[in-house]
Amino acid sequence: MTGRTAGSRAKARATGWVALAASASLALTACGSTKDGASGAAGGEGKVGVILPLLTSPFWQSYNDYVPKMAKEEKVEALKTVNSNSDPAQQITDINNQLNQGVKGLVVAPLDSAAIAAGLDQAERKGVPVVAVDVAPDKGKVAMIVRANNVAYGQKACEFLGSKIKSGKVVQIMGDLASVNGRERSEAFRKCNKEKFPDLKVLEIPAKWESDVAASKLDTLLNDNPDIKGIYMQAGGVYLAPTLQTLKTKKLLKPVGDPKHIAIVSNDGIKLELDAIRKGEIDATVSQPADTYAKYGMYYIKKAMAGETFKEGPTDHGSVIVKHPNGLLEDQLPAPLVTKENVDDSKLWGNASK
Repeated sequence: MTGRTAGSRAKARATGWVALAASASLALTACGSTKDGASGAAGGEGKVGVILPLLTSPFWQSYNDYVPKMAKEEKVEALKTVNSNSDPAQQITDINNQLNQGVKGLVVAPLDSAAIAAGLDQAERKGVPVVAVDVAPDKGKVAMIVRANNVAYGQKACEFLGSKIKSGKVVQIMGDLASVNGRERSEAFRKCNKEKFPDLKVLEIPAKWESDVAASKLDTLLNDNPDIKGIYMQAGGVYLAPTLQTLKTKKLLKPVGDPKHIAIVSNDGIKLELDAIRKGEIDATVSQPADTYAKYGMYYIKKAMAGETFKEGPTDHGSVIVKHPNGLLEDQLPAPLVTKENVDDSKLWGNASK
């Protein structure tokens, strides 16, 4: 999950939601996707609701732009997207509203991995399949989780910084730990540094995908630790601008190649990050695929509405379907590391975005 801008996050946490359905797992059948006789719209037809977590991040703005294009490509009748505006409780309401409108499928990017179970249970009771995009639910039933390997995000960031910095302090600006994405990236970065780069001291900023929190806490951290040598931003869509501005204010933003340069690696792959790599402001980012998130969200919901199920293993689109720790299936789409060597690659979705 990428983050949100200052003041945009609704503070309500959906801690009161209780999962009502038993934990579900998908039946693994023959190779590929197969008809299993489950109830669903004939041939995968019917209206599909698409629920966004927020629209204050360039990443989610790009995903939102891709949704109608990919829906048309996959021949899915997608309704106008709904923005939950960073509020997990609102997201459950949005799911119920879509179900009451009679949608035959849902594509949802969960805000809170635990709270989303209440909405998934409602969909299951109505026999409406759901595809989760970007964030895996802790509980509840979905036909497929479409995301990239978030553990690999943290590992790639750790290994990149470790290759540039031999010893000293590095900071990870974390996402919301209520999201499995924030947890996986944080734990992977922490574990990798401990095992592979013990001479690096990891300092942490829990920023909850909020740009104002990231800026304020980074400012304070730099006051106490002016010798920081590296930064890992878990969401460039919201952390890039405040991080660069904070470094500029403190006269710490030095270009790549300068002896005083602070190495920076990010996640998202938005155009602004790619431009920052070209300028030498940051060193790298992991490109989270907004385009294929939209494409395969539509691909899987159409098949799920037709009653098809899926199995673990390689796909025909360069990814691998794995079983997530929650027991559900997850299509882990490719998310390449972008540096100055490949930043101009036309295949990167960030180079095609506005």
